[in-house]
Amino acid sequence: MTVKHGQSPDERTGRDAGHDDARPAGPEDRRGLITELVLDRGSVSAQDLSERFGVSVMTVHRDLDELQRQGVLRKSRGVATAQPSGTFESNVAYRRRVNTDAKKAVAAHAARLVEPGASVLLDDSTTAARLIPHLGALTPLTVATNYLGALTELSRIEDMHVVALGGTYDVQHDSFLGTTCVEAIRSMRFDVAFVSTSAVAAGHAYHQEDRIVAVKREMVAASDTCHLLLDHSKLTRGALHRLLPLERFTSVIVDSATPEHALAQLREHDVRVEVAPDAE
Repeated sequence: MTVKHGQSPDERTGRDAGHDDARPAGPEDRRGLITELVLDRGSVSAQDLSERFGVSVMTVHRDLDELQRQGVLRKSRGVATAQPSGTFESNVAYRRRVNTDAKKAVAAHAARLVEPGASVLLDDSTTAARLIPHLGALTPLTVATNYLGALTELSRIEDMHVVALGGTYDVQHDSFLGTTCVEAIRSMRFDVAFVSTSAVAAGHAYHQEDRIVAVKREMVAASDTCHLLLDHSKLTRGALHRLLPLERFTSVIVDSATPEHALAQLREHDVRVEVAPDAE
């Protein structure tokens, strides 16, 4: 299935054009679109999904059962409902849609730390991916990432040397993870890295998934400087797995909606804290 930037889930299934001939190529594509529809609407019935995608209600129920197993949504009485949780919030479709203005502001500020000719490492966060529109003005650059969506976007920029960090593809994160990815990162050295995480508390960064922690730790270790990108919502959440102490990062960049008491708590630790101005 060919997906154009800026398309809504309705457009991707051909509904806006008054026909249903544009169908997802397979179960993974269909489940991705189901996720986006649930995020858009809050809830969608199995019957509506069956008609939309031209598959049986039984097939839709199998899709919903799998998505519920992954923690992406909740299924009850034939209706799929957005049910945010730690696992749900890892889903890339969800992350793309939340706190977008804050992420844009943080990324625009972070882009000032990139110099032409540098080697740059981006994690699979949607915050780090917001740097990409700014990188075209800084080429030539070498940029490596394990985020498939970012790789596609980077490949369209002239004078950009793109390095794909391979591994086991994870559809929930739209990224490559696992031992192969870790080994790829270890084999290189970067001038600067930009990473984000799920939560910050008591002087440490945390993430809800240990497999993500393993990759992010290697990214920090493989870079001369590393900047932690946070929108203000990350400062009021909890997460299970400790990533790194804040002092391991060259700086922590937050958006202007971060409360003063949260800034004060961050500054108690041995790390530079920068507040990004609102994006224009």
